[in-house]
Amino acid sequence: METRTLGKSALKITPIIMGTWQAGKKMWVGIEDNDIIQALRAAYHAGITTFDTAEVYGDGYSEQIVASALSDVRENVIYATKVFSNHLKPDQVIEACDRSLKNLKTDYIDLYQIHWPSGTWGGETIPISETMGAMVKLKEQGKIRAVGVSNFNRAQMEEAAQYGQIDSLQPPYSLFWRKIETDQMPYCVENNISIIAYSSLAQGLLTGKFGPDHQFAEGDHRSKNKLFADKENYARVQEALEKLRPIADRHDCTLAQLALAWLIAQPQTCAIVGARNEQQATDNAKAGDVNLSPEEVQEIDAIGRIVTDKLDENQVMWNF
Repeated sequence: METRTLGKSALKITPIIMGTWQAGKKMWVGIEDNDIIQALRAAYHAGITTFDTAEVYGDGYSEQIVASALSDVRENVIYATKVFSNHLKPDQVIEACDRSLKNLKTDYIDLYQIHWPSGTWGGETIPISETMGAMVKLKEQGKIRAVGVSNFNRAQMEEAAQYGQIDSLQPPYSLFWRKIETDQMPYCVENNISIIAYSSLAQGLLTGKFGPDHQFAEGDHRSKNKLFADKENYARVQEALEKLRPIADRHDCTLAQLALAWLIAQPQTCAIVGARNEQQATDNAKAGDVNLSPEEVQEIDAIGRIVTDKLDENQVMWNF
């Protein structure tokens, strides 16, 4: 899989990135460690070299699983992890980074990201100048190679960039969730900041595997996702999926691969996608081989708006 440059850094990332929230198990059901480890290995062998995790995913357990799967090929892969919003004081950032280094069994993190802006999810409000000061220090020490932010709006990105180089934004972004296109994306394009989209399959909706009457198992956080939980939104999702199927058939690909191909065709955008097993990981990688014409990109764009034009302006995907 061909790589792309991460922001202004020297790092090369793959357009399809494997996400590992599920590896931490917390807020997921039916996850087995060995299945995830095999999925991570399969992703690597299929050409994916970039892997995204976070300290909050299972309180470090996801990072440990990543290390279990990939330590023997560490020099060939990019590790991206994140510090959570309750650890944004300078000393907490340093401590969190050291924990992640230990969990990942590595002496450097390629991309270290601020997971949520200060003050979210009950965290204490810390000036971004202080948090970024710690991130720059870690970079100077060689513990991290690039700095990214996640779930930041444009104003927050502009403020953070005053104190250090920002190479990536990780927002929720998919064909069915496009809030960043009017606010953050223009800023990222202007400033050469990579967009690393999460929930790139709208938490599985764009696979087409969830029918009109689907019910999630107790404990599955996706039941709180606005696209699933609101009946009118969910009905529009089903309508859009039916219109996407003929395009996927033309390319002999799955709905998921089509949605990922559309996403990585957007300006400066790479797609994070999770997997529960080897087959899913291999299938995800194949999305990089789906070549859409400009006309098809526009056709898919219009279908996606069946869903997105009716959503409110709130950028948070869940009603937690």
